Parts: sequence; C-alpha cells; structure tokens
Amino acid sequence: IRPKLNEVMDAVEQARFNEKKWVWVEDSKEGYVRGHVTHEGTNTSEIEYEFGGTASVNNSAIMPMNPPKFDMVDDMADLTHLNEPSVIHNLSVRYKNNHIYTYSGLFLVAVNPYRSLPIYSETYIQNYKGKRRGELPPHIYAVADQAYHDMLQDNENQSILITGESGAGKTENTKIVIQYLTAVANNDIRDKYDKSKLNTLQTQILQANPVLESFGNAQTIRNNNSSRFGKFIRIEFNTRAQICSANIEWYLLEKSRVHQQTSKERNYHIFYQLLEADEDMKKQLLLDGNANDYNFLKHSNKKIDGIDDRQEYEKLMKSLTIMGLSSDEVFNLFRLISSILHLGNISITNYRDRADIKDYSAVERVCHLLGISAEEFKKSLLSPRIKAGRDWVIQAKSPEQVMTSLDALAKTLYERNFASLVERVNEAIDGHSSKDKLGFIGVLDIAGFEIFESNSFEQLCINYTNEKLQQFFNQNMFELEQEEYKKEKIDWDYIDFGKDLQPTIDLIEKTNPVGILSCLEEECVAPRGSDQRFLEKLNRFCDKDNPDAKYKSTRFRDGFVLKHYAGDVEYSVDGWIEKNKDPLNEDITRLLAKSTHKYVATLFEDYLSEKDDTPSHRKLDLGSFRTVGQRHKQQLLSLMNTLYMTHPHFVRCILPNSRKYPGEIEIKLILDQLRCNGVLEGIRICRKGFPNRLSFDEFRKRYQIFCPDLLDRRSFIDGKTSCQMLVNTMKLEKDKFQIGSTKVFFKATVLAELEEQRDSKLGVCMTQFQAFCRGMMARQFQTRFSRQTDAIRIMQRNARIYVTLREWPWWRIYAKLKPLNEAYRIDVQIQEQEQKINQLETQLREQSDTLKHLKAQNKKLTDEHADYKELILADQSVIRELEEGKENLMQKFTLSEERIEELEYELRKKSDDFQQQEDAHNILLDTHRKDSQQYEATIKELKKENIELSDNIIAYSAEKDEFETKLKSMEKDYALLSSDMGMLKSESTAQLDDYQKKERKWREETARHEQQLNDFQKKENVWKEEIARWDQQLNEKLQQISRLEDD
Repeated sequence: IRPKLNEVMDAVEQARFNEKKWVWVEDSKEGYVRGHVTHEGTNTSEIEYEFGGTASVNNSAIMPMNPPKFDMVDDMADLTHLNEPSVIHNLSVRYKNNHIYTYSGLFLVAVNPYRSLPIYSETYIQNYKGKRRGELPPHIYAVADQAYHDMLQDNENQSILITGESGAGKTENTKIVIQYLTAVANNDIRDKYDKSKLNTLQTQILQANPVLESFGNAQTIRNNNSSRFGKFIRIEFNTRAQICSANIEWYLLEKSRVHQQTSKERNYHIFYQLLEADEDMKKQLLLDGNANDYNFLKHSNKKIDGIDDRQEYEKLMKSLTIMGLSSDEVFNLFRLISSILHLGNISITNYRDRADIKDYSAVERVCHLLGISAEEFKKSLLSPRIKAGRDWVIQAKSPEQVMTSLDALAKTLYERNFASLVERVNEAIDGHSSKDKLGFIGVLDIAGFEIFESNSFEQLCINYTNEKLQQFFNQNMFELEQEEYKKEKIDWDYIDFGKDLQPTIDLIEKTNPVGILSCLEEECVAPRGSDQRFLEKLNRFCDKDNPDAKYKSTRFRDGFVLKHYAGDVEYSVDGWIEKNKDPLNEDITRLLAKSTHKYVATLFEDYLSEKDDTPSHRKLDLGSFRTVGQRHKQQLLSLMNTLYMTHPHFVRCILPNSRKYPGEIEIKLILDQLRCNGVLEGIRICRKGFPNRLSFDEFRKRYQIFCPDLLDRRSFIDGKTSCQMLVNTMKLEKDKFQIGSTKVFFKATVLAELEEQRDSKLGVCMTQFQAFCRGMMARQFQTRFSRQTDAIRIMQRNARIYVTLREWPWWRIYAKLKPLNEAYRIDVQIQEQEQKINQLETQLREQSDTLKHLKAQNKKLTDEHADYKELILADQSVIRELEEGKENLMQKFTLSEERIEELEYELRKKSDDFQQQEDAHNILLDTHRKDSQQYEATIKELKKENIELSDNIIAYSAEKDEFETKLKSMEKDYALLSSDMGMLKSESTAQLDDYQKKERKWREETARHEQQLNDFQKKENVWKEEIARWDQQLNEKLQQISRLEDD
C-alpha cells in the first residue's frame, strides 16, 4: 500500500495546488508538461511552466490536473479528470515508487520493472488468496484469484487476456498467473496419492514454459526473451477445484525470424542452445561449428548479457524429461533444428543463367538428417516439376528463386516442428482426466497493437486480432457498466460500444462487400495475381471520398492507410501475395513425405501422393487451398468463440522505456502504448457514461457543507431525498448527474468541479474559523496581561509592608525571644518520647509473635504445596499417558476405520464377484442340465442302437454258423464227388466233362461263400470298433455330467 504523507505535508501540497490553477500542457518532446494558468483567454491562455518559462497556449492543448490527493491512486477510474496526462502521471508516480500494477476500470495495467521485485513470494500468494478486489493493492495475483473465485462461485469458464508489445512483460505475467493458479489449487489436497499426481501435472504445466520459450522465444531490440507467437493456455479444473489437465493453442508464429534477423536481435533460442549441447549430440546432428559458421545465425547477436546458453540447454533437457519425451522424440526435434542450420549453408551459384549448387556437402548433411536422397533433393530444388494443363514439365529456377525456395522450406520445417512439439506437450499435460470437469481458466498471451515505420502483412494480422480483442473488451466492460445503470434504475439509453470498431473489422474480414483479406484471397487464387493488382482492387472497392472512412489510399499509391482504434496505420503491400500463399516447392515436400525417418514423413504426410510412382498433386481447389490469412482468420474466429463463452479479465502490459532501464519512464512511449492497448480508448468511452459515483452517505457527508442548514441532523431524511435536495441546491445541470437507487452518478469532470467548489467553501469556512481563533487568542492574551499587572502591584505592596515591619523594634525583640520558648518544653518532650518507645516495644513484641506464627503457617503451607505439586506432577504424567494412549487409540481407530473401509470395499467387490460367479454358475448349470438331457437322449439312442447292433451280430453269427455248416457239407460233397470221379474216370468223356463243370462250379461257389464269410468278419470288426467308440463317448459324457453335478 502506498506510503501516505503525513497530514501536514498533505495540507501543504493541497494548499500549494489551490493557490494556482495547475494544468497539463501538450509538448512535442515530453508529451505533457506541468504548468499553471497566469491569464485565461477565450481561445488561448498564458501558461507559466513549472520549470520556468511562459508561453501562450491554445486552450485545446490544455488539460486540467487532478489534486495531489489523487496521486498514486490504485484505480485510475477514480480520477476526477480522466485524460491522458493524468493517467500517465499516475502510472509514472506509482512506477517510481515500485508499484508496477494499477487498475484502470476492468483493466489491470502492468508496467515492466526490468528488475526483480519481492512481490511474488509464497507469502504474497497466501495474502491474495480469497481476497476481494480493493482489499489489497493492485496485483496480477488479484486478477488470477478473481478468475479462480468466479469459476468456483459462478460455475463459469474464465479467461485472462494479457496483451502488450514486445518487452512489456506478457510472458512473465503469464507465467506468474499459472504459478498462482497451480499454487492455490494445490493447497487444499490431503490425499497423498492425489497430491503426488497433481504435483506431477502441475510441474509439467510449469515446465511447458521453458520448452515453449526455447522454441518460440527470441531476443528482440526491446526484449531479451520476447515471445514470437501468441498462445492460449487453457487450464482445466475438476469439481474439487484441482487442476486436472491443460491445453495450449498457438497463433502467428514469426517464421521469417528463422532466416532473417538484425544484428541486435537473435534467432530462436533453441538454435544457440543446441550449439552448446554435449559433443555426442552435436556429432549425431553433424554440428561441428559455432554460430558464425551458419548463415542463419552469423548476422545475429550471438550472446545475451547474463544468459548462458549451455545452462539454458541443460534446463531445456530437464524440462523435456519432465514432460515425458523420450530420447528418440527429443532427437527428432533437434534433427529438424540441425537440418535448418545446414539448409542455410547451401550456397547457390549462377551457371549459365541457371542455378547450381556450389558446395554439395551441405546438401548431403541436410538430406542425411531428413532421411531423403541427396540427388532427388538437388533435382527437386534446381529443376522442380510443375503442372501445365494435364502434363508435368520441368522448370529451371534462377538462383534467387532457389534461395527463396530454401528460405520457405526452412520456415515450413520450423513451423511444423514447432506445431508437433506443442501437440506433444499437450499430450503430456492433458492429464487423461476425469469426466467431473468444473470449468477452465484460459490465459491468452498475444502481441499487442503494432505500428512501425514499415507495416506489412504480419502487422495487419496482429492488428486485426487486437481490433477483435478490443471490441470484445468494449462489449464486456460497458455491458457491466450499463448493467449497473439498469440496476440503479437511472435514465440511460443502451449503447453498443462494440459497433465503434465494427467498420474496421468488416473492412478487414468481410467477404460481401469485398474486404482486405477476401480480396487478397482472390488475388492469390488468380493465375496472374500480383501485389499491384491487389492494391488497385482494394482502392476501387474501399477508397471512398468520405473523410470519416476507415480506408484511405496513400499519396504515391504504394499502399493504404487503415484507421484503427489505436490510430491510423499505413500498410505497404509489397510481397503480400507471396506471404499469404506461403508457397513451397512441392517436389521437395513430396520427397520429405517419403522420408526414411518416420517423424519427418509424418510432418509432411499431407503431401504424400496416392500413387508414389506418379507425380500426383494435392488438390488445390478453392475449397481446400488455405492461405495464411484464411488460416489466421479461422483460428481467430475459434479463439473469439471460446472467449465469448468465458468471463474475461484484462491485463495490459506496458514497456516503460526502450533502453531496458529500471525506474526510467518515457512519456511518449507509454502514451503510444496506452493508445494501442485500448486504455485510453476505454477512458474515451467511459466519458460517455457516468464514470464517477458516490454512495448516498458519502455524498451527503462530503457535500453537506454547501447547505448546512438545509438538512436537520435531528430529523430523519432518507438518502435519496437528501441527495436530491443537495443537488438542487448546487444547481447542477440535469444531464451531468443521475440519482440511482443507492448511488449518485456523475459525468466526467463534474466531481472535480464539485471538489473545487468544496475547497473554496472550506477555504471561506477556514478563514472565518481562523479569524475567530485569532480574536479569541487576542482576548485571552489581553486578560492574562491584565491579571499579571494586578499581581505585580499586590506583590510590590506586600514587599513594602515586609520591609517596614522588619525595621520595627518590637518585631526585632519578638524575633530574638521566639527560639527560647523551646527550652521550657524539653521535659514534656522526653516523657512523650518514652511513651512512644514503650508503645513501639509492645508493638514489636506483638509483631514478632505474629511473625513466628506466620512462619509456622508458611512452613506448613510449603509442605502442603510440595505435596500438592507432587500430586499434580503425578496427575500430569497420568494425563500424558492417557493422552498418548488416546492418540494411539485414535490412530488405531483411524487405521481400523480405513481397514474396515478397505474390507467393506473388498467385501462388496467379492460379493459382487460371487454374485456374478453365482449367476454364471446358474447359467452354466442350466446349460449343463440341458446338455445332460440331450446326452441322456443320446445315450438312450446309443443304447437302442447298441441293442440293434447286438441283435445284428447274433443274426450275423447265426448266418456265419449256417454258412460254415453249408461249407462243411459242401466239402463233404466234394470229397464224395472226388471219390466218385476216381471211380467214374473210366466212364465216358461226356460224363467227365460234366463232372469237371460241376467241380468248377462248386469251387466258384466255395470261393464265393468264403468271400462272403470274410466280408461278414470285416463288418463284425467294424461294428465292434464302433460299439467300443460309442461306449467310450458315453463314459466321457457320464463323467462330465457327474463333474457338473459335483460343481
């Protein structure tokens, strides 16, 4: 809290201010200077400057000054005079007193101190936790805590928008916000597992900053660690108000820095850090030199004071490890960075009006790192294939075109590598969290409005973004303001302040009528589109004769002027077509898509041909052709949709000076930033409303001096009526104030005028009071002087009487005899003394007896005290033992409760498992019963078949016996026939032939019967095997049924 001056110094300063009419005067060098009015005219006034000199100044260049009591005010919205010099003066006074944070309505203005301040410790975090705005001085912690509180209280997503130009402190304030949120969300966690898990996630979120700073930050003229991309960090919270995940979205990476920097700037930090890596890593990346050996680095600033790139590399490696990146993933990231460095060393020469490569070793290094063929790369670089109608032709490139192609490739490699890194970081901090999400707090860190000497396409994109963000601020800030007007029931016509910026936004983004971006898109798609054609089309559609028009062409027709809320910006259109198309050599991109390194191939997989053996081309029709402007417009639309679904909080970062010196203020530089940041725009709009307000009680107490007899303190008068009476007495104009339900609202400068009138009234009252006091003091002095004169006269008279009496003879005799009267009274005095001695001795004896008695009682009490003390000590030891026992029992009780909960959980779990098993068993048992029934039916059928087979076997056995009997009889018949043949050989040849025929017939019949018998035996064996197999299956089924019945 700012140190208050003592009352005497406050009075002196106020008196000095009231003596003259102090004002601010515009100055071309200092911005504004102090002075007082010596003579005030109709159009001009005579001004005497504070540091000497006078001048006649136009009244329009003079602005009123606030009284000294408003110096170092915490909220600039409380200033009675809302003007530019008053705002700058308040910021300057606070900054020089180490108060870098100041409120400006809904804004928090943060001025970069350029040194460390002890205001970010754990003590400060605890002090600001749960505090309302205004209870403590302005601080970034207060904004973060307000967002955290609003998210929990209102169950609404929050956003913190941190903007400012390079070097203003956006990145540091973003880190401070994240540090505060992680600290606050971690305080109330008691479970060790949850706390450890949350600590890991919070550490990863915090460690994401060093990673992104290495790959996305660089040294600029104004800042040693300038963030060269915009980011929106979304921190998700669960229903227990703990951080459960995070996500990072990035915008507008400055790709041109990869191949182009000034001598006072640097490339991205990662290039210099990688050159300080360990030798093994550098050897794998083919890095064998320093920054001067690489064309993309040698023209930049090699070192930053106070920063060691070797230590930063070690911090980066530690952060990447914490983020969970494997060594292969880290090497892939570094592989792309190293290839970009080697890419810059490829030197192109002019050989017969055609480009040629001078040093082939650089090409081989690049191709080795990217995993592609060096010959194919050289061919694609120098003579790429382009499509002419339906045919592909080889086009020879000039050295300038090849160098442009190399620069474009370097920018694309870096951008895609950066995008892959951010995606990997998001995977690490995603948390894989729960479904019980409460909401998120988003922190937007993006570049502020930019006005340079030469403004190009990049500045248009940034300024377009800030125009949308300023419109978002206006709508939110004055929606709340007008809601309070509605709540207070004052007369107010609703004003949409967002429409003030809509014409400029429409001029940039609208498609019908044609806007700047849509016109640029058309020229990028057109076959012969050029920057000059684009400018001519813009001038034809947008350049109007209206003096209030947002678009104007330049004098020499080489650009255009756009009227933004922060001022007029002149844009040069040189190179806009190429920057918007961001062209690439597609032969090389297709080559990279087929890289042997999976990571490189993945980065360019969108260029991969459907058929690798044909030079197919990506479909670049109007629907899929996305330019830089179109991509940025879509990203911005997505961002604004997200922001409109949140409750916003605004932080505006200010760069105090361009020399990076602590405590130094450059007024003009701050003034430009206040305009660009929208602070002065907010003040301008604030003037349209009622920026100053006082409660009824405050207004009555402060301004009752104007009519002290009007309001009777002994009678009751309600606040609104009393304020109305006071306002009527003051004769204020009706359009300069409004009386609400609980407050009195005033237009800008009205309260300052009332303060001046009050000071004048107080001056008259004080003059009258001083006159009365002086009269009273003079009368008291006169009375005291008269009394002193009378006292002196009395003293003189008494002195004369004493001198006369001293010379009188009788008085002399009395003076000599007076001492002799004492001798006659000695005996009486001796007797009186003896009596006193006797009395004192008696009292002494009584006191000695009393003392002895008291000593005896004291000894007794001492013994009793010692006994009681021992008893107390014993009781205390017993109490301690009981307390220890109680603590042990409580611990056991706690452990028992935890064990009971675990057992109950296990019991429930086992019960559920048992129930599930029982259900499954019942289902299985039903299935087994059904199977058993089927098996029984099958068994019955098998038994039936078995009986039938047994009957068949018996039948076949009978047939067999019958055949055997027939065979035996036939054998007997054969034997008889044989004997008959022997006897009948002598008979006629005819009979012999008959017998031979019969013999052959019998033999054939015998063979046939034997064959039938063998067939019957084979069938019998098959039937036996089948029966055995059925018996085995039947036994197995019976065993299964018995096992199921047992289960």
